[in-house]
Amino acid sequence: MPKAIVCACEDVTLEEVGRAFASGQRDLESVKRYTGLGTGPCQGKSCLALVARELLRLGATPGEVTPFTVRPPLQPTSLAALASLDPAALPLESPSPPALPPARPPAPRPLPARARVVIVGGGIMGLGLAWNLCRRGETDVVVLESGYLNAGASGRNGGGVRAQWSTPTLIRLGRRSLELCRRFAVELGINVWFRRGGYLFLAPDAGQAARVEQSVRVHRANGLDTRLLAPAEAREIVPELDARRFVAASWNPDDAVVFPWPFLWGYAAGAEALGARVAPFTRVVGLEASGRRLTAVVTDRGRIQAGTVVNAAGAWSGEVAALAGVKLPSWPVRHEILVTDAWKAWLGPLVSVLGSGLYFSQSLRGELVGGLGDPAEPRGLRSGSSPRFPARFARALLEVLPAAGALHLVRQWAGCYDLTPDNNPLLGAAGLDNFLQLSGFVGHGFMMAPAVTEAMAAWMTGGPADEIFERFTVERFTRGHLVREDWIIG
Repeated sequence: MPKAIVCACEDVTLEEVGRAFASGQRDLESVKRYTGLGTGPCQGKSCLALVARELLRLGATPGEVTPFTVRPPLQPTSLAALASLDPAALPLESPSPPALPPARPPAPRPLPARARVVIVGGGIMGLGLAWNLCRRGETDVVVLESGYLNAGASGRNGGGVRAQWSTPTLIRLGRRSLELCRRFAVELGINVWFRRGGYLFLAPDAGQAARVEQSVRVHRANGLDTRLLAPAEAREIVPELDARRFVAASWNPDDAVVFPWPFLWGYAAGAEALGARVAPFTRVVGLEASGRRLTAVVTDRGRIQAGTVVNAAGAWSGEVAALAGVKLPSWPVRHEILVTDAWKAWLGPLVSVLGSGLYFSQSLRGELVGGLGDPAEPRGLRSGSSPRFPARFARALLEVLPAAGALHLVRQWAGCYDLTPDNNPLLGAAGLDNFLQLSGFVGHGFMMAPAVTEAMAAWMTGGPADEIFERFTVERFTRGHLVREDWIIG
């Protein structure tokens, strides 16, 4: 019965589960990311047992078929109730057990012995670069991903894509990414639910308002249609906002929101169709060098001789660089996100409050999706969910959107930002001549990836070098050539 539905919320069929299994997705977390099952309103309650039984029938072992990672809350909880809690009294870490590592296919296809380009990291940066390289004729490319596609930050973000930045360089990249995202479904043949509702930034005080006014001038000088709004004008766009909580706003109607997961599926399929090799469940354990060059990438599945190695491992980039004896000026920090139950369709833009870093948007199904950074969050690779986060988020949200108190928190999750001292990326060679960095994008790597990977592929294949490869080198920190980016959400 190939058309039998196993996940009614997301219309996932037995046939799709079978395709996921055939591609190497043997555990429930991997199949969830591959198909979308368990992400709807019931959060897997109606489909988990059915899919587990199907995976066992297809040949998965009982040890591979483990439930989804436990994510709070135990049952839907109103945002009003969460806002009544004292965040200072709540821990930064959840007592829930850590997630099990994804299961590897029992007989994966052998890795090639050599490749001209080996990309470490199968997130949107690594896969986007692979696809763009192949389009320019460089098809001897291998992408190594330690888990399943969408396991890292690329599958855990809010899906915003914007051009509202504080520097001309990032504004240009943001505009290009928006254009490429708009064309993605046509070029890669997969729907990413691209929708333009704009980004609405709220300035809660005079200091932030001055910052907004300056940024609007920069935006308009660089071709954006950003508008400076009074509170009453902002309420014409989002009537539910409490206009007493902000003194000014900026809105660029061309900014957008997308669904992140299909970008990785599209880039991976597109790159492989052109000749690249994407190898999930493959962990890099060593980098071999001779003189000023890397010569090979060593994985837990074998060794690959490499002409060029690209470090696109996001928050894990520091660990990868250390294998080559290179210390990167970056560090990982957890960032948490949540989703509520569905509400009426009412929110066009993604809304963000400057200063606090609160942001929220509405999915096509009506859920509110949002996040909020935490100044108390320590450095480190942590992806567990904390009890503190939803209380902080609910308080911040209800200040500007009181009606949201009736919504219920359905699920929360976390990923890791890849931070640098000036909130700008690390690009180009570091430590060794053929060890290229494609990391350090803080929380905006997903939205910058289409434009940045296009530019990097052009540079790597003999085309003109974009100025970003001079501006954002690792060496800028020793030269003192920092350009701080302050329009960071979270």
